[in-house]
This record gives sequence, structure tokens and C-alpha cells, in this order.
Amino acid sequence: PPPNVTGALHIGHALDNTLQDVLVRYERLRGKDALWVVGMDHAGIATQMVVERQLNERQQKRTDFTRDEFVDKVWEWKATSGGQITGQLRRLGCSMDWSREQFTMDPHFTKAVVKVFVDLHKKGLIYRDKRLVNWDPALKTAISDLEVESHEVPGHMWHFKYPLADGETYTYVERNADGNVVLEEERDYISIATTRPETMLGDGAVAVHLDDERYRPIVGKYCEIPVGPKEHRRLIPIITDEYPDPHFGSGAVKITGAHDENDYGVAQRNGIPMYRLMDEVAAMRADGPPYAEAAARAVEIAKGATATPAEIDALNLVPEEYRGLDRYEARKQVVADIDAEGLMVKVEDKLIMQPFGDRG
Repeated sequence: PPPNVTGALHIGHALDNTLQDVLVRYERLRGKDALWVVGMDHAGIATQMVVERQLNERQQKRTDFTRDEFVDKVWEWKATSGGQITGQLRRLGCSMDWSREQFTMDPHFTKAVVKVFVDLHKKGLIYRDKRLVNWDPALKTAISDLEVESHEVPGHMWHFKYPLADGETYTYVERNADGNVVLEEERDYISIATTRPETMLGDGAVAVHLDDERYRPIVGKYCEIPVGPKEHRRLIPIITDEYPDPHFGSGAVKITGAHDENDYGVAQRNGIPMYRLMDEVAAMRADGPPYAEAAARAVEIAKGATATPAEIDALNLVPEEYRGLDRYEARKQVVADIDAEGLMVKVEDKLIMQPFGDRG
């Protein structure tokens, strides 16, 4: 692929282009009409980051400009960087056809890309849908899996009680590896563990493994999300799925399809609604109808009412007291509110794998 217009070429480019040059020259010596086209890739996000860093050095930021003004600055950088890259390739002695220099955003390329997408859409081979993506709240854009780096960071695992609906109770029986009963008690709740309590507000279900005997009596029942105004708390179903690990934590996991990759899969398989809780900067949503109205509609959906993906996305299930808060501040408040009601079982210090955008 052509080099990105993000700055100067490095030693890796020199090696890569030298190898290409050797092959092209060799084939020409063999009598072939070998064409080597010179060009550059626009590398959208990477190039934008370079321009934003330059603005930061002048105490400016992208939002100080209109979209068109910022795009003009990116094109200015392309002219500067592109000229430098071409000069470096010439100094390397690359035997390219300099009369055919290309750029991936030249009109004939963009027209070809649009045509391919239109043709595929007409054939029914592509469609637009709402999907779970890697979202970078600093860049305010979706990023690919290749641009995500996961690092182990200190964190916490909170264990909470989700009360069963209508005062339901069951006999909870815990057995050891030999099958001997080590704990037996009557419970009116199911216990779940999470590293991100603020996402509880978007839970669509609690899932247990198909073969987990501990929870068999309450599969198909409903439990209450233990946060938010008491009179408007949502009831969600207890379902079975292959994903939960009976030997990890309590064996019961909350399913928040819009905010976790594994949960997304469970939600898709089981028809669980996926409620979006955060905005583009990862703050708790402040838009949409009042919480009471949204929560009431979500209860109807949980009990079988039909709803379009657009309607589900429009529902804001963040209670008013958390709306607009940074996600970490919301986390503190959610934990404090649940603990005040005596519904927190315990909290553990835990190393967790956390994803980061490699350019964020």
C-alpha cells in the first residue's frame, strides 16, 4: 500500500520501497513493461491526529474551526507532507512513474468507491444497521479492532443483589467439586458482579448458564435493577445462555448489549433490547424523554411488546440524577446509591483488561 500522508518516511518505508524497486527493475530487465505507480494514502484518522497536534502546539483545537475550515487545514498538511514524501522517494532513487502520481482521495478513486457501494446496495449485499463498535470518545469516531490496545489496569469488581420481582424466593444451593452441599439458603435475589456499575442502567436481562442448577428455579422469572427511582425501577428477565461461566463469580451475568461485546452476542441470540446509555464523549446521556416514561416503555418491551431499533435507541434509561455526568462520576454515584440501600454484597480489588484507542 502507498505511504500515509502523516509525515516523513521512516527506515521501514526505505526497506519496503527498496525491495519493490529491486523487483520492478528486475522485471524490466527481463523485458516486461513493469509499471510502478507512486502515490499516498489519506489515512484519515492518523492524518487528523497529526493536524490536531499541530493545532494544540498553537493552543488551538479542532472545535475552534468550522468543519470546512478544519478540512482545509488537513489539505494544507497533505500538500506539505505529500511533497516531502515524494522528495524522499526521489532521493531513494525509486524507479516510479512520476507522471502518474495518485492520492487515495483523488476524484476518480472516490467516485469508484461510491459506485461499488451503490452497486452492492442495489444487489442487497450491504445494508445499514445499528451495530456495536469500538468508539473513541476523544476522537469521537468509531475505530477498527486493529486500533484498539488492551492493557491490564487496577480496577474493582462490585457484587450486587438484583431483587426478584413480586417477592419471589427460591432455595439457593451451592455444591463443591464432589457434589456436597456447602451452602443452602432461601434467597429473594440473584447476585451479579460487574466492573462497570454505571452500565447496569442499560441492562436488558440477567443470564445464567443452561446447566447451572443453582438458578433453575428462577429462570424465566424477573428481577429488578437495583438503581434509580424506586417507583420506576425496571424489571428484566432471567434467561439462559451458553456464555455465562458457572464457575466465575456468582455464575450470573448482567446483559448490557449496547456496552459490551460478549453481552452484545447474548442479546442478539436472545432478542434482548440494547439500550445506549452514553453520548459521543462517554458521558451519561442527557437527551430523550423523562426517565419515568422511558423506563415504563422498557418494561413493556421486556414483557414482549414490539419496538423498532430506532425506538429502543431513542429511549434514555439514565435517571435524571445521573444524566450528563461523566461515566466515572456516574459510577461512583451508582455504587453509593446501591450501597445505601444495602444491596451491595461486596467489592473486590481486581486487575481488569481495559481497551484503549491507540491514537486517543
